[in-house]
Amino acid sequence: MRYALTGAALLTALLFSACRGAEQGPPQGAVPRTPDGKPDLQGIWQAMTTAAHDIQDHHARLGVPPGQGVVDGNTIPYQPWALEKTRQNFATRATADPEAKGYMPGVPRIMYMAFPFQVFQTPEHVTLVFEYAGANRILYTNGTPHPRGPITWWLGDSRGRWESDTLVVDVVHFTDQTWFDRAGNFHSDVLHLVERYTLVGPDHLQYEVTVEDPKVFTRPWKMSLPLYRRKEANVRLLEYVPSFLMQQDEVERERQTP
Repeated sequence: MRYALTGAALLTALLFSACRGAEQGPPQGAVPRTPDGKPDLQGIWQAMTTAAHDIQDHHARLGVPPGQGVVDGNTIPYQPWALEKTRQNFATRATADPEAKGYMPGVPRIMYMAFPFQVFQTPEHVTLVFEYAGANRILYTNGTPHPRGPITWWLGDSRGRWESDTLVVDVVHFTDQTWFDRAGNFHSDVLHLVERYTLVGPDHLQYEVTVEDPKVFTRPWKMSLPLYRRKEANVRLLEYVPSFLMQQDEVERERQTP
């Protein structure tokens, strides 16, 4: 009888231990890693925010959903002349927004648009491929410096390094022909960004960017938002060509038609 009780107690203990293990699951905050030990950022990600409409707090208006901003403190430190310029941009945004003219959205705007993007990662670089217009960014992590400027690129030049488990990316060489959002928030050609990508869990990537532009702002300022891993079965990037680009293609085809 004593042996039967001992066996029953042992079985109960084993079942309790197994249940506890199932309840606890993997360690909280555990993140996947690449063979070289870096956080594995690969996958398809998307922002769930209205920042592409307005990076600050905003109420609903025609064609724009209400939303909470992504600017730390909800204040952008514009110089007086630049603040007036944003008001002019807002008033004429339907036609003045560079994206509406067919230009690339720029950085960081493309990071929080309502389109997913896919990350590919090697020890030498991290590549971001966007569903929007098939755009892509290469974040070099091989220690190479920025090319000598001045250069004006729509998505800038990105050079990154790992600080512990955070990918820190320095971005320069911008054109001034992009905005931060559809509300008219803008920058100059001396825009300088420092992005920080931190995998805070297997399915959440924290994105933070420090904005510096002495021509437009009185001091550096920050935006931050989470990016979410797309989890649908067979999720993939699809082809999306903005209507203005499709119209341009149609015009070009008509010109070439004899």
